[in-house]
Amino acid sequence: MELLTIILILIIGILSFLLLKKERVLGINLEDNQKEVKIIENKDYQKNILSLLNYIPEGIIIINKSKEILYNNSSAQKRFETKLNENISSSLRNPDLLISIEKAFNNQKVKDLEIEIRNPSVLRMNISLFYDNNNLFFDEESCMLFIRDLTEFYKFQQLKSDFVANVSHELRTPLQSIKMGLETFDKNSDINKNSEVNNLLPVMISQSERMENLIRDLLSLSKIELQEHIRPTHEINLIEVIDYVIKTYENIVKKNNVNIEFQKTENFKIIGDRDKLIEIFTNLIDNSIKYSDKNKEIKITTKKEGNLNIVSVEDQGIGIPKEFIHRITERFYTVDPSKSRSVGGTGLGLAIVKHLVSQHRGEMDISSVQNKGTTISVKFNSL
Repeated sequence: MELLTIILILIIGILSFLLLKKERVLGINLEDNQKEVKIIENKDYQKNILSLLNYIPEGIIIINKSKEILYNNSSAQKRFETKLNENISSSLRNPDLLISIEKAFNNQKVKDLEIEIRNPSVLRMNISLFYDNNNLFFDEESCMLFIRDLTEFYKFQQLKSDFVANVSHELRTPLQSIKMGLETFDKNSDINKNSEVNNLLPVMISQSERMENLIRDLLSLSKIELQEHIRPTHEINLIEVIDYVIKTYENIVKKNNVNIEFQKTENFKIIGDRDKLIEIFTNLIDNSIKYSDKNKEIKITTKKEGNLNIVSVEDQGIGIPKEFIHRITERFYTVDPSKSRSVGGTGLGLAIVKHLVSQHRGEMDISSVQNKGTTISVKFNSL
């Protein structure tokens, strides 16, 4: 389906180029009758282009400056019940979309939109806007809406998240009982006299703790995925958040003999969610400590770059091979599974960070050199 869409868009591009080229050729020393031929030929090209759009599986709507529908392909007609000459708000009523259309007609840069509408059921869509001021489609300014229906994708995502959350929740209670039983056995001096039991109990307790961490992270990730489209609204000082996280790790840092150096920047505020920002930097600092040897340093730097506030967490740990860097934010993916198990890693920490950064409309960059260390930078829009 995607390949067909790409091919058809290329065909439309070629036809548009030929149309413009034909116009330039016909525009030299034209008499009145030749101008009439040019207009007819233009309309033929436009008609061919619009006919091709019917074969694209995504919805395509073309509107004029008054937001009236000039064209809608068969996919848009079936999915959104759009009608010619009616206002776009009758079918796709969304304030962000209408504002973006206004910007497009004013020749302003417009980002892709992800919107939710009720028609009458809830639909989730990604919409790209293309402003046509060359009259490729009609003999007036127009704007094309290229609509990808993501409703089924989001339904599947929610089904998956609900399943993981329900299973994790159901596992938590019996796991707690098992863990309490193992801890009771561990404190019983008579049982500990048995050398076999004495060897097995620490392993069983350790693995039950690892499973508890895994269930906690799964529940956290499921909740984050369901809320990822909700933008945070509070004014947050990132310096205070990072200071708080560093303080919570004081005992662990001393135990591992690791030094944390924090370089601060003033007026480092963003729009965010305090608890979720704490979770981001808890995971990043925790990873840096886990995968660093003793007597190493973790450097946290903050800087402003244009309208961005950038926080970088740099360690001197085991690093990541270059070919694996693009995969480490995948859930359950670990470069060295044995090392991850030994330090209590679940393989979900960076997946959680990725989704939380996305919820804050930020970006995450990862650079690493094997056996030298890793630097993870998160970028947020500043106030």
